[in-house]
Amino acid sequence: MATQAAPAKRQQDLQVQYSTYKNTLQQIAQKIGDVEQEAEEHKLVLETLQPLPEDRKCFRMINGVLVERTVKDVIPALQTNAEGLKKVLDDLVKQYKTKQDELEKWKKKNNVQVVQS
Repeated sequence: MATQAAPAKRQQDLQVQYSTYKNTLQQIAQKIGDVEQEAEEHKLVLETLQPLPEDRKCFRMINGVLVERTVKDVIPALQTNAEGLKKVLDDLVKQYKTKQDELEKWKKKNNVQVVQS
């Protein structure tokens, strides 16, 4: 009976580890989606503001407060934010690929095969 308990415990541990890997990958994918959406919004706003005169009024949300600025003031800030989002996105994609590679190595090391039900 003790010999059956050990493989069952190991199988349960492997399932927990697999679930942890999958949850981590899912969370990273969710963050990637959020950052992509925000970067797309920045791109759209920049495309809208580019043809406008520099002295035209526009409004920008900063920490939940709507502030009045000019197009000349807002465009550089938006470009900086967009570049920052691109860097974050690149880092998240690298992190996702690294975690995915870790999962594949772990599956090979532990001889894990995923069974779809």
